[in-house]
Amino acid sequence: MKKYLIVIFVFSLSILFSSSNTGEVYICLGKYAKKYHLVNTCRGLNNCKAEINNVTLENAKRKGRTLCGWED
Repeated sequence: MKKYLIVIFVFSLSILFSSSNTGEVYICLGKYAKKYHLVNTCRGLNNCKAEINNVTLENAKRKGRTLCGWED
């Protein structure tokens, strides 16, 4: 059981770091959206009623987006 949890943890970290290393993040295109997300499965994106796009981190920051509170 312990080995299983370690494998899941390492896999989760690899997903997190692989998406942030590419310089791409996810943003909701909703009118009032203000955050960017490192993974498209972030729970902060659950309320997005508009399209979700991947953009560069630089572009997201240029648009005034800040990191989602669930991912910092």
